[in-house]
Amino acid sequence: MIWADYYEGYKSYLQLEKSLSGNTVEAYLKDIGKFTEYLEGQGFSANPTDVTQAKIREFIDFINELGMSASSQARALSGIKSFFKYLLIQDVIERDPSALIETPKIGRKLPVVLSPDEVDSLIKAVELGSETGYRNHAILEVLYGCGLRVSELVNLRLTDVHYEEGFIKVQGKGNKERLIPFGKKAKEAIQIQIRHYRANLKIDKKDENILFLNRRGKKMTRVMIFTIIKDLAEKIGLAKNISPHTFRHSFATHLMEGGADLRAIQDMLGHESITTTEVYTHLDKEYLKDTILRFHPRS
Repeated sequence: MIWADYYEGYKSYLQLEKSLSGNTVEAYLKDIGKFTEYLEGQGFSANPTDVTQAKIREFIDFINELGMSASSQARALSGIKSFFKYLLIQDVIERDPSALIETPKIGRKLPVVLSPDEVDSLIKAVELGSETGYRNHAILEVLYGCGLRVSELVNLRLTDVHYEEGFIKVQGKGNKERLIPFGKKAKEAIQIQIRHYRANLKIDKKDENILFLNRRGKKMTRVMIFTIIKDLAEKIGLAKNISPHTFRHSFATHLMEGGADLRAIQDMLGHESITTTEVYTHLDKEYLKDTILRFHPRS
C-alpha cells in the first residue's frame, strides 16, 4: 500500500490546520494504522484512493465484534473520517468514502463516585510512617480536594501552589490554565510531604520544580498514581472499580450535592462545555428525590 506516502502530510494537517494536541494526533495516526492493518489482513493491497464505504463499514463491524466499546469505535471512525477529509482537500480522492457513515451511538455512563466516608477510608489507609506515606497522603488530598486529572497532578509544580491566596494553578487540556481553590487539609498535606518526604530526596535537576516525585527524585508517572490508588482500594476492601479519575468525579459530585453552582464546578474542572459537567447533576439522587416529593403534583 502507498498509505505511508500521505502520513506526514496528514500529520502536518492535524497539527497546523486543525491545531490538535500531540496526543490526539498520535491517536488519529494509530487509528489509521489499525485500519490499514485490517485491510492488509483482508488482502486489500491498494492505496487509499481505492477504499470504498463498504470497506470502512467492514472495519467498524470487525472492531465491534472484537468487543471494542462504542466510544473507541467512534474515535477510530473519527480518525478515518479525518484522514479521508484531508485526502479530499488535497485532491487525492474525488469522493469521501467515509462521509455517509454514522458514528456509533455512545450511551452516557454515569461515572463511579465515592462517598465521603469511602474517601476518608482511602486517605486513612495511607501509612504515614512508610517512606512514601506523606507523599501519597498529599496526592489523595489534592486529587479529591481540587478535582485534578491525573496528568495535571503529575505535572504540578512547586511554583503552582499559592499558599497565601489558597489557589493551585493548573495547566489543563490544550495548555489552558485555570486556578483552583484548595482547602486546609490539602494545604497541610502538601506542606508536610515537602518537609518530611521531598526534602529527603536527591532530586533530578530537570524535576526540581515538580511537586510530587518518586523515590529517585524524578517526576511520577500516571501509572504510579493508578497503582497507589488500586493498592489502597484493595487494602480497605473497596468493591468499586476506581482510578485517579474517580476522585475527580467524587469532587464534582460532592460539590453538586452541597449546592455548588454548576458554572463554578465547570470552571474548576476545566470543562469546555457545560454539558460535560451536567453529567454530575444525574448523580445527586437524594436531591432529585426531594425535588420530586416536594414539587410534583402526583406526590
